[in-house]
Amino acid sequence: DVQLVESGGGSVQAGGSLRLSCTSSGLPGSRYCMGWFRQAPGKEREGVAHVDGYYNTRYAESVKGRFTIFKDRATLSLQMNSLKPEDTAMYYCAAGETRWLPCDYKSWGQGTQVTVS
Repeated sequence: DVQLVESGGGSVQAGGSLRLSCTSSGLPGSRYCMGWFRQAPGKEREGVAHVDGYYNTRYAESVKGRFTIFKDRATLSLQMNSLKPEDTAMYYCAAGETRWLPCDYKSWGQGTQVTVS
């Protein structure tokens, strides 16, 4: 079974930075797609950043230039800079089996809370 475990969330002031990490296990091979999603209270879940098996990336317009996604073997990271209050949400790590974007997300972590004030 695939397991994804997020860490690194917390509370930060506007303009600050956080780095989220997602440790994966049970994923087949190394050329799989992964990504970060977030969901704020009362809002739908949205894709934040995605990376495919060849390290091509894609970002939501709202985070371009501020967030960077990294994939290194079994660890997925999200460096978040210049954080804004509207970035406050539960952040989820996800993984799929396709090598290219768009990713067929099939596995999800439990989430880590990010609060920006």
